[in-house]
Amino acid sequence: MDTLKSLTFLLFIGAACTILVDAQTKHKVKVLLTTGDQSKLLSQEPDLHPSPTNGNGPEIVVDKSKQYQRMEGFGAAISNSAAYVIYHSPKRHEIMRDLFSPADGIGVSFVRITMGGSDLQAVPPYTYDDMPNGQTDFNMDHFSVDKDREFFIPIIKEALSLNPKLKILGSPWSPPAWMKSSNSLYGGDFHVDYDGKYQQALSLYFVKFIQAYKAEGIDIHVITIQNEPGYQTTGYPTMTMSWQIQRDLVKWHMGPLFLSNNIYTRILIFDHNWDIHAYPENILKDHDAAQYISGVAWHCYGGDKSEPATFHTKFPNIDNYFTECSGFASAPHFRDNLVWNLDVLFIHQPTVWVKSVVLWNIALDDQWGPQVQVSGCKNCRGVITVPRGSNVYRKEVEYYVIGHLSKVAQTQSMRIDSTDNVDGLRSVAFENPDGTIAVVILNKQDQTKSLNVNIDGNIYHFSLNGKSVVSMLYSP
Repeated sequence: MDTLKSLTFLLFIGAACTILVDAQTKHKVKVLLTTGDQSKLLSQEPDLHPSPTNGNGPEIVVDKSKQYQRMEGFGAAISNSAAYVIYHSPKRHEIMRDLFSPADGIGVSFVRITMGGSDLQAVPPYTYDDMPNGQTDFNMDHFSVDKDREFFIPIIKEALSLNPKLKILGSPWSPPAWMKSSNSLYGGDFHVDYDGKYQQALSLYFVKFIQAYKAEGIDIHVITIQNEPGYQTTGYPTMTMSWQIQRDLVKWHMGPLFLSNNIYTRILIFDHNWDIHAYPENILKDHDAAQYISGVAWHCYGGDKSEPATFHTKFPNIDNYFTECSGFASAPHFRDNLVWNLDVLFIHQPTVWVKSVVLWNIALDDQWGPQVQVSGCKNCRGVITVPRGSNVYRKEVEYYVIGHLSKVAQTQSMRIDSTDNVDGLRSVAFENPDGTIAVVILNKQDQTKSLNVNIDGNIYHFSLNGKSVVSMLYSP
């Protein structure tokens, strides 16, 4: 009888321990930490387990019952210069792994690619249908992406091999020169005629581009019609395009042509700064144009960082994408850049209904190039820096910023509610398709903060260094 009692007691204790261990395993949180002093860089910290009660400090409550928008990804742009730098580096495959592998790198999940020439060119700028001066090609008989096959397409293919879920956005800085008033890739307006043949040609140009890349095994998920349509310069490929022209282009030409060719690539309008929001608003007031438009693309170089939220209130059925912001050599301080990029872009933009956050060049050399043009950005910093003639490369602050989102928030994750802007702390949260919950928290203050994070009723108490960021991945 005593033996039976002892066995029963041991079984009870064993069961209790099993329940405790199982609860801790089920509700553990994986932790990534980057500190402003660079002592921790996407460092895998010990798992967190639920605390029985709240500790000192503010509480961030994550509420998955409040859902907002589905996310499409985080990343940067593959410009001509970026692709060139990576392709010709002896460390090419290591760089690509660090950027695109979800397991061994940061798993970049969204890239913007330049359609032909831009302001960062390692080779002379081109388009896919360049013609001799005075000649036109309305039927796109001479359309070709052959120049992209040298190093541009191989880099995109390698990225897709590392992350098959990678989303790709295509953006032109200029259409072929024969479509423009300047008859040059540099500056000028789009050449509009009353019978619509130039508008139809530009629409066909996009169809041919999407089809050509599809033939290479590359799906173009979204396109923008024109990079920064309110700006032109003679220093690098640019073109101005009024909102009226962009509206009519989509309504009468591009939208119908995409449909008739079974092109399901999403059309984004605008692709410029927050402060010029009247441009996309005017286009979307036309319902015949709006039926073909999936979203609006925003840049960071002017205006209010919360503009997409205001825009969402006016146009709740239109998606918002953040498509460009560059780091600059003139802002060299790691911790300041860490805080700014998270506070303005990678945490804030999802909280104002943005579905993707994408920086400018994913890689450049140590002279902010290579650059064959007289003008263009002369101090843009890449996410990766590859010094000229070197066998090494450097991960810049933007690499770690992207990683804090892309390593925990999966493609098609749902942004969910979390307490934000409390006691110098910023936060954003996502529920992933596999049921895990990602939370990213920034401490903007100089001093260390004790805080509590409440996920599914489980309390996690810890301290976060000043000017530092933590990413949490919760397993239910």
